[in-house]
Amino acid sequence: MSRALITQGPRGSGDNRPGAGVDTGVDLAGIALPSPILTASGCAAAGRELDAFVDITTLGAVVTKSIMMRPRAGRATPRMSETPSGMLNSIGLQGPGVESFIENDLAWLVQRGARTVVSIAGESVDEYAKLAAKLRPVEGITAIEVNISCPNVADRGQVFACRPESAAQVVQAVRRGSDARTPIFAKLSPDVTDIVEIADSVIKAGATGLSLINTLLGMVIDTTTMRPALAGVTGGLSGPAIRPVAVRCVWQVRAAFPKVPIIGMGGIRNGSDAMEFLLAGANAVSVGTSVFNDPSAPARIHQELADLAAAGGFSRLSDIVSRAHREPDPIVLEEPTELDDWDFITEERS
Repeated sequence: MSRALITQGPRGSGDNRPGAGVDTGVDLAGIALPSPILTASGCAAAGRELDAFVDITTLGAVVTKSIMMRPRAGRATPRMSETPSGMLNSIGLQGPGVESFIENDLAWLVQRGARTVVSIAGESVDEYAKLAAKLRPVEGITAIEVNISCPNVADRGQVFACRPESAAQVVQAVRRGSDARTPIFAKLSPDVTDIVEIADSVIKAGATGLSLINTLLGMVIDTTTMRPALAGVTGGLSGPAIRPVAVRCVWQVRAAFPKVPIIGMGGIRNGSDAMEFLLAGANAVSVGTSVFNDPSAPARIHQELADLAAAGGFSRLSDIVSRAHREPDPIVLEEPTELDDWDFITEERS
């Protein structure tokens, strides 16, 4: 499969940077993407507003906000609260419903020429199946991300990704209802004892790849009102605070499944953060919370990642993927040739 060589990154970057000649193309589950940088579901809606700051057609893909069968108002306000190195949100999967999404948002993305990963969510296995069937005949869908891990639901028992059996049931339903050629990425939760076990269950159920990770369940209490800061009490923690957890999850899953496509996400603010995910085993990354204070973040991170690759002597970003899993280089100690050298070492150690 041919790779796209980007000599000029997404809007706002020039072609005279160190990484201008780096091949940033990605083969993600058989899909050729010009960049490993995607948006994260829920952080850029369907890309319209972001397109004013970044040419979304140069990104790897736009991952849409999770869509459900019917329109949904979401949870009561307040819905968001800043936390140290992060953000807590309790939006509650607000959205227009799949019919309106297809007619308006998806149609715009197709007309714009953006690669689109449609995120879907449901309250039951049957709803996921209906969503898959609804999207099956629609043109312009690059892949489907199955959100089985959103913590912003009233009943935590609905978080399908917390149990291997329920996670597998949802993925099986989506796989049966989807076009066999459409890649399916299962978005998993870190709020589990063993994420590798969950990953194994969805892969066996038909998931093409994995999105790691969704937000962590968290809570903030306002010490002035002495009440939970969010109307929904708990919410999803995102931002730099969760990055070490996300990198750990990507590392563990990649070690267990060397060939499964992985989209990594969680607190990515710059090229170095993105490279960390690639080194851990992610084939691509999604940028989310950073977009709220820097809408140009996806383009900037793309260029920073390419620059870092060039500085490290890499001509292709794909050569960085999983590199941290290689065996460490052996440490070679030079043997002293003179007696005085041994005396020096003895003195230093004493």
